[in-house]
Amino acid sequence: MIYKKKVVVVMPAYNAGATLKKTYDEIDMKIVDEVILVDDASRDETAALARKLRIKTIVHPENRGYGGNQKTCYEAALKLKADIVIMLHPDYQYTPKLIPAMAHLLASGEYDVVLGSRILGGQALKGGMPLYKYISNRFLTLVQNLLMGAKLSEYHTGFRGFTRKVLQAVPMEKNSDDFIFDNQMLSQIHYMGFKIAEVTCPAKYFPGASSINFFRSSTYGLGCLWTALMFRLTKMGWIKSNLFNFEGGKK
Repeated sequence: MIYKKKVVVVMPAYNAGATLKKTYDEIDMKIVDEVILVDDASRDETAALARKLRIKTIVHPENRGYGGNQKTCYEAALKLKADIVIMLHPDYQYTPKLIPAMAHLLASGEYDVVLGSRILGGQALKGGMPLYKYISNRFLTLVQNLLMGAKLSEYHTGFRGFTRKVLQAVPMEKNSDDFIFDNQMLSQIHYMGFKIAEVTCPAKYFPGASSINFFRSSTYGLGCLWTALMFRLTKMGWIKSNLFNFEGGKK
């Protein structure tokens, strides 16, 4: 708990048995009040290990996808009356040691969202990020910043923190259950005018870390560009996109 605000870490998991304990052991439980793991019908012992570690565990009987997993994560965190929610991958690609810094930024009231950026600090390639992923990340981020009028270093990190206010406001049910969920949600957050901070986060790429193949990466990239275009056209009043057509429009 920070400033009397409850901190909950959520972990969307799929076949994370090999890295879960290492990730969990680095979570600062002096700061974090609860940890929730949502197992998306893994084929390994992820759920069993999570229960052994006494992590609150939710299991999807069928695979719902990365976005569908996150929807369950955030719903569960809100039910636990979380004030601050940090989304951490259990594959150890992102360091849990940054959770206190991210949580404090949110608890300060100065920011509504915090992103762990692999690009800030210039260490992404040294951390093992494949060159094609780095190039596509930089290209997509450039185009998205231009279309959305933002200045983020990247839109594609899987290490994110949110205030309760944000999770209650964003219509995430409108978003995909696939990987594009992250980008759609962040675009909605920017559209609504929430304040976003970024912290430098070292990248870790190794055989056990999760990654999507080139085809799915290409599909994701096209989805990001389409989302940014819908954002711009909706802002200009030329179209009404379902992603950004919600009550209130802005915060």
